[in-house]
Amino acid sequence: MIEHKTKETINRAVLVGLNAGNLKEEWNASDATMEELAALLETAGGICVGVVLQNRQSPDPRTFIGEGKVSEVKELAMAQEADLVIFDNDLSPSQIRVLTEEIGVQVMDRSALILDIFAQRAKTREGRLQVELAQYQYLLPRLTGMWGHLVRQTASGGKSPIGTRGPGETQLETDRRHIRRKIAKLKEELEEVRRVRGVQRERRMKNEVPVVAIVGYTNAGKSTLLNALTGAGIPANNRLFDTLDTTTRTLEISDTCTVLISDTVGFIRKLPHHLVDAFKATLEELTFADLLLHVIDASNPEWKEQAEVVDRLVIELGAEKTDRIEVFNKADIFVGDIYPHGESIVSISAKTGEGIEKLVAMIGQRLDNGYHKVFLHIPYDNASLVDMLYREAKVESVAYSESIEVVAVCTEKVLGQVASYRVEPPSTLS
Repeated sequence: MIEHKTKETINRAVLVGLNAGNLKEEWNASDATMEELAALLETAGGICVGVVLQNRQSPDPRTFIGEGKVSEVKELAMAQEADLVIFDNDLSPSQIRVLTEEIGVQVMDRSALILDIFAQRAKTREGRLQVELAQYQYLLPRLTGMWGHLVRQTASGGKSPIGTRGPGETQLETDRRHIRRKIAKLKEELEEVRRVRGVQRERRMKNEVPVVAIVGYTNAGKSTLLNALTGAGIPANNRLFDTLDTTTRTLEISDTCTVLISDTVGFIRKLPHHLVDAFKATLEELTFADLLLHVIDASNPEWKEQAEVVDRLVIELGAEKTDRIEVFNKADIFVGDIYPHGESIVSISAKTGEGIEKLVAMIGQRLDNGYHKVFLHIPYDNASLVDMLYREAKVESVAYSESIEVVAVCTEKVLGQVASYRVEPPSTLS
């Protein structure tokens, strides 16, 4: 019997970028951002068959790169049998329409590509809600005249052509009012997610459990670090945006300090604003965290620029005043002469485990607020001290025998009131 295998369609794309004198530096295209765009394309399941980087003083209002360059891109796309042209810069709806008509293949920008990747990767209900909201916010200003010339497919699976995942044909052809209603409904659902997170956060604060949030540029090694610290078992692959859904695990720093540590979605240059807005239900954890671990890929020659991107987004999310440790990861393949160093800096390799103990110690120094775990034998005639411990400390266990045997975690102040009843912890040896 002969097996027939369906050949998966792989998009062939020409990548185009503009470096303009009157654009802000962070929104311009460069060799580095074009390489990153190629990596994004690969993550989405396509291959790069050509790169065009244009230098000019200002973007052309109609075609963004100018008529001559459009002809060059068209010839390259035809020669390489490309079915897609992706711009590293943001394009207006009218520019996308004009470019698609003149080049003869689908044209999209970096924001649309990132949204496409997010549509593939989101697994939880919350993640899918956030991606869908971001997609509709991206589509709303692009409804007029944009979709008549595109390949229309109702698709959501990972094997669909790039740019066709997410909201299907029916949604895309409905009017603005319907799209706005959909956006409002998604915002309501995400607000409910945020409310549930708020309740969980209040419970943690009541129990005095510190929260650590891992942030960093995409592919800096955040998931690998969380695995190294907690044994979380999160798949950690060498590709962009491998983690979209937040994972939270418990990390025991000492017998008196336990923290909750969360992985977050990676940041990237030119991250669409509506995507940041949509993911605030997840990213707002940053603003309530007691400590940020900013993971930096020390092996990447562009690490300074990547760190600046993360810093800007942390400020945008309102978490710039949160205490922070800069974690320079991938020390095992660091190529510089001197490791980055400083009071709030640690060099590690999440892959090999190098420096992890030092990082845990630094987290403990920041978050262990002088609590002590004590074992007490309190006489029955001083039983009122047990009530005080329930009010002022965290009581782990109470047993009644010849005296009241209490195990509690308490501050120096409380310890002073019960110090005379303190005993050595029981031996764990049989």
